[in-house]
Amino acid sequence: QVQLEESGGGLVQAGGSLRLSCVASGHTFSTIAMGWFRQAPGKEREFVATINWILDKTYYSDSVKGRYTISRDTAKNTLYLQMDRMKPEDTAAYYCASSASYRHAAYVYADEDDYDDWGPGTQVTVSS
Repeated sequence: QVQLEESGGGLVQAGGSLRLSCVASGHTFSTIAMGWFRQAPGKEREFVATINWILDKTYYSDSVKGRYTISRDTAKNTLYLQMDRMKPEDTAAYYCASSASYRHAAYVYADEDDYDDWGPGTQVTVSS
């Protein structure tokens, strides 16, 4: 099992930037992929971005592509999400997740069911 802890959330004006971090501990040696999801009030949790922990391949939802950047530091067992040109509709609780389930090299881990462990979340609020 992997324990995850997000940080970096807060209040930002539209057009601004925030950087989220997610530190992983525990059985991190089995990590295949990590991802970010978000959940706005009254809405279902949605996929934001994912990264293959070994191959460093990334994939984004259409709503954040070109504005967000996911990255990782394997030495620090830390996942990042750089969020630029933020919009009020980006307001949500952001969650990082970890998967130890190998599918195949080209698989995109974009579904909640792909992930085994989740952090408690960090709130991001974008004011207009």
